[in-house]
Order: sequence, then structure tokens, then C-alpha cells
Amino acid sequence: MENAGRTNAVLAKLTMIGDLLLLQLVFLVLSVGIVTLFPAAFAMQRVLPDAISQDRPALLRHFFQQFRWAFRRFWLTGLGLYFGGIALAFGLAFWAYSDGVVRIFALAVLIPLTGMIVGLYLSALAVLPEAGDETTTKSLFRSANLFLLRRSLPVAGGVVALFTWFALVSQVVTLFVVGSGLVPALIAYWMSRPARKTSADVSI
Repeated sequence: MENAGRTNAVLAKLTMIGDLLLLQLVFLVLSVGIVTLFPAAFAMQRVLPDAISQDRPALLRHFFQQFRWAFRRFWLTGLGLYFGGIALAFGLAFWAYSDGVVRIFALAVLIPLTGMIVGLYLSALAVLPEAGDETTTKSLFRSANLFLLRRSLPVAGGVVALFTWFALVSQVVTLFVVGSGLVPALIAYWMSRPARKTSADVSI
């Protein structure tokens, strides 16, 4: 009986991993079009809890439902994020390889700004699973900003983790295929988990 329980637990974990990799594959296909990149990322975040908990068998159907929902609401926002991200990355690269005192000042502004934007983006991903169907760009930004203020330490950890992931991808490009959408989604999912209560918290 105990062996059967262990076997079922292993099979459940393997099924979950398979579902996550399937979501990553669909994300890769959809993100080829620039306008669909961020709606695909938002849809993945919306269905990620179901993939992890295995509560919804028709996962792909749910994903495409959420993709249509995200595309209708956030395609223009996604374009802005895409081109803004490219401009920010270009600015960082330009000043990183420049000379002079201005370089230090520019990087002192751009690096914290990049961290704040990435933290806000991860916060938006973190609140998306609980967002209502009536959510707009404005309400999502408000919720993400509130999450960032309330969970600043987890968000800071998420930003560091995502930058570490980017550093790994720059060395091993094949990792991009495995985790380009999945890694940010899992980081945001981890950020959204409630903090565990300690015995000291309970006694208080």
C-alpha cells in the first residue's frame, strides 16, 4: 500500500512536469509573434496554478481561453513592454561599454530602474491568477504596485533570481527553450505564495 502511494506520488509529479513543459512549448510557439508574446506569458501565469495542483484536466483548452482573454486586454500593453524592454537593454549595453564619468551616472540610474520595472512585471504576474475577468491594464498595474509594496522582499528575491536566470541563459542558450516563459512564471508563482507562519507567530 505504501509503495502504491509512492508510485502515485511520483506519477503525479511526472504529470505536473509534463504539463509545465507542454505550457512552455505552447508559449514558445505563440511568442514568435511579437504582439502575442506578453499575452502568452499572462495566459501561462493564469493556468500555472492548475498545472501545479493538477486540478484542471483540460489544461490546454484553459490556456487558450486565457490567451484570448489576455490578448484582448493587454496586446497593446505587451507591445509597449516589448519595445520598452529593448530600449532599456540597449541603454544598459551602451553605457556599460562606454567611458567617462557620465557612464557611472547613467548606470546608477538605469540599473535600479531596470530592477524596479522587472519587479513590477513579476508582481503583475504574481497577481494575475487571482485577477478577475474584468481586469484592465490600469487595475492590473494598481494591483501589481500594491503587491510590490507589501511583498518587497520576495519581489527583490524574484528579481535577483530572474537576473541569475538571464546570466545562465547567456552562457547556455539552450536553456531558453526550456524556461523562457516557465522560469519567470514559476518565480512569480513562488512570490505569490503566502509566508509560512512560525511557532513564534502563532504564540503571538
